[in-house]
Amino acid sequence: MTSDRKTAIAAYKERKTFAGVFVIRCKASSETWVGQTPNLEKIQNRIWFTLRQGSHTCRTLQAAWTAHGPDSLTFGECERLEDEDTPYIRDALLKERAVYWRSELNAEAV
Repeated sequence: MTSDRKTAIAAYKERKTFAGVFVIRCKASSETWVGQTPNLEKIQNRIWFTLRQGSHTCRTLQAAWTAHGPDSLTFGECERLEDEDTPYIRDALLKERAVYWRSELNAEAV
């Protein structure tokens, strides 16, 4: 392995991830879903993959994807959380903020 590749791998492993709350909206049906994640940068790919496979656990989101197609859904961030070293505190804060955003946007949980 070259030193450039080793450096690139090390930088990838040390990159910072951001926890937060996200929103998915359907333009066609005006439905909204809010969820929380410890890694905002990867969650959209994970959700879109399960939707393409027809296996997403949120049935209403899967139904919107199936009925209206991927172009009708948009993904956005509601909020990024500050760094928190303790996973328990981070998870509790994520749940609290997701409840707030669901209420604020009149959204369903995803």
